[in-house]
Amino acid sequence: MEVTSNEPEETRVLTPLRFLRGVFCLLVLLSTAFVILVYCGFITAVIFRLFSVHYSRKATAFFFGSWLALWPLLFEKINKTKVIFSGETVPADARVLIIANHRTEVDWMYLWDLAMRKGRLGYIKYVLKSSLMKLPVFGWAFQILEFISVERKWEVDESPMRHMLSTFKNRNDPLWLAIFPEGTDFTEQKCIRSQKFASEHGLPILHNVLLPKAKGFAACLEELRGCLDAVYDITIGYKNRCPTFLDNAFGVAPSEVHIHVRRVVVTDIPSSEEMAGSWLNDTFAKKDQLLSDFHSSGCFPHQGTEGDLPTIPCLVNAFWVILLTSMCMLLTFYSSLWFKAYITLVCSYLASATYFNIRPSPIFAL
Repeated sequence: MEVTSNEPEETRVLTPLRFLRGVFCLLVLLSTAFVILVYCGFITAVIFRLFSVHYSRKATAFFFGSWLALWPLLFEKINKTKVIFSGETVPADARVLIIANHRTEVDWMYLWDLAMRKGRLGYIKYVLKSSLMKLPVFGWAFQILEFISVERKWEVDESPMRHMLSTFKNRNDPLWLAIFPEGTDFTEQKCIRSQKFASEHGLPILHNVLLPKAKGFAACLEELRGCLDAVYDITIGYKNRCPTFLDNAFGVAPSEVHIHVRRVVVTDIPSSEEMAGSWLNDTFAKKDQLLSDFHSSGCFPHQGTEGDLPTIPCLVNAFWVILLTSMCMLLTFYSSLWFKAYITLVCSYLASATYFNIRPSPIFAL
């Protein structure tokens, strides 16, 4: 059954009720993130990794997938945001590279709604700007989930990026790697600069997306080409206006998120960096036209490829995550000093591991 909001978009103002509900949800998300990180993430992503990268990733994906599932619950069930999928479907067991437009700061969070429907929520990884790794608590989670941080300077990013990509080649490990080739979110000023550059270099003049950068995309293809099942070109559109992070938290916007999926056979993408860049420019020109049509019609073609999230499993998952959090907090505050010492040491490790980008290597091969 499709969840809809009877409230028109123009009346979605920040009421006191929405504000209090949003603050409460953010506190729950922050507290549960901290507990999952300290009590589960350290054990699965650090201790288990000393024995097996594969089983470490499976255990980490289980716990963090459960925590990440709280976000689609917030978006779709609490805030009543309709997430509408169109185009082609993504097989649940595929290893994929996702390329998406970057309209606003929260695009990547709505990819969780698709990953959750496919049982791959704990396995989705992003290439993201390094400043996000400095966020308290969340930056630690990005480190444990093996997100690839970049400075957006290729001479600095190439070596560490290729090293991280080389660790994702095991076909036994599920993988959804998402990149935003524009390199930054869309604004009118950035669009004007992008159009000027395109005009000077004989490239397509785009109105709804920025010109993509090819080097990171080409590196992902070069390193992972032999172990990907497909590339998925995803286009995200928002009804009426683009949301900010706080819009999401407080349920002010968006009323609808539209996600269009197009499958691309890996062998259809040229292997050379220059040709892959040309392919990417053509792809974003098509994406630009698709968004123009979306703004005119209010939808993407071939809607309804994914169903709604089931309410009961979402609530059961939220219940056990909150229960786990509550039990761990009781141990922390009302148990022996050993638990407090453990928390202090783990926090120190996570902070330093994130800052220096440290990941332990297996001592034993299991």
